[in-house]
Amino acid sequence: MTISSNSEQVSVQPALLPFGADERAALQRRTLRVLTVGQVVGAAALASAITVGGFVIEDMVGVGTSWVGISTAAVTVGSGAMSQVLSRVMRTRGRRVGMQLGYGLAVIGGVVACLGVQTSALPVFLIGLLFYGAGSSTNLLARYAATDLAEPQARSRAMSRILFASTFGAILGPTLIGPAESAGESWFGLHKYAGPWLFSSFFFFCAMINVALRLRPDPLLVSAMSYETADDARRVRFIDSARAILSSPIARLALMAMVISQAVMVGVMAMTPIDMKSHGHEQVSSYVVSMHIAGMFAFSPLVGIYADRRGRVAALRVGGLVLLVADVLSALAMDNVALMFVAMWALGFGWSLGLIGGSSLLIDSIPLSHRVAVQGAADLTMSVCGGLAGVAYGFIMNAVGFQLLAVISACATVLILYGAFRSTHDVTATATATA
Repeated sequence: MTISSNSEQVSVQPALLPFGADERAALQRRTLRVLTVGQVVGAAALASAITVGGFVIEDMVGVGTSWVGISTAAVTVGSGAMSQVLSRVMRTRGRRVGMQLGYGLAVIGGVVACLGVQTSALPVFLIGLLFYGAGSSTNLLARYAATDLAEPQARSRAMSRILFASTFGAILGPTLIGPAESAGESWFGLHKYAGPWLFSSFFFFCAMINVALRLRPDPLLVSAMSYETADDARRVRFIDSARAILSSPIARLALMAMVISQAVMVGVMAMTPIDMKSHGHEQVSSYVVSMHIAGMFAFSPLVGIYADRRGRVAALRVGGLVLLVADVLSALAMDNVALMFVAMWALGFGWSLGLIGGSSLLIDSIPLSHRVAVQGAADLTMSVCGGLAGVAYGFIMNAVGFQLLAVISACATVLILYGAFRSTHDVTATATATA
């Protein structure tokens, strides 16, 4: 059987379903509802705390430090490392156990980060952020969980629904920074920037309970039984995942798009609040971050529909163009707050196109037995590169300023456009994936 879209075809092998089609569809709907709740809570936790990360570093090290991006880097590197650990747990124990572990580690990380802020201990704060990154990794891996039981022609839409759910928590999170800071100071006598980390731990705890109680039966285990791949999937090593990606031109394109989209988004986003603070707009910066996150998630259903109907590569082409526009607008914004709002929204929207298009393309081009392992390897690569960008962008901005930093990001974005427009053939000609 072959599933077709305007620009792609995916070869599908008949599945040996443990459930009928109606039962499988009902389970997919339930899975999406459970994941949706977790995304809202988890995104609120991430957005509320990470927004103040750069301010914490400046408070500890000094205003104008080149290391201002290290907080975002620590979270993204932690996210990458944890994605490999969590994907391995998921291969053997299922999505539910892996997601419980990820959210639980994020709870611990938030508490440790709070302790680091309170004691002005930078190493403690950074160690907390590494564990806190497990929450980001879990939220990202949830997009793959949404596709475990999805039909091939509906994978991008299933993935986009989960990302869309993040909108509500991610927009709400930054608006809670002020109340969390005030509550931490008045209720617990905490440092101004310590409160958000403590409250974010509570959010992650709620996400962990949601998954533990409601993600039953496990979608990945049901999918593995359907295609009789559980034993093969458990034997896949990281080197096997890397080889699977490198052996497929389409998988390489997908990974490149995901990595560059993440690096550009993380780097520019991390430096924007710092640049705005230097222009006297610190109080507005959290709302700019909210607009950015709205761009990342609010329009993801449209992105999913576009990627399913027009093709994954088409989504990457549009995403590269939007990211390029965002970088140019960021460079031109200077002290113009309104233009920065637009630039940050476009940065988020371009990232959404790159992530959904790239992730769906990666799934389509990888054998089913390697899929979960490759997902973890891809997220590891994406997160580590994003973390390195967070550190590097701090030094770049300190050396040449925010405007030239945005121009450098624009040059990196051109690589996505080059790869996507160069891929003019039917992307499934080299695809090896089964449904």
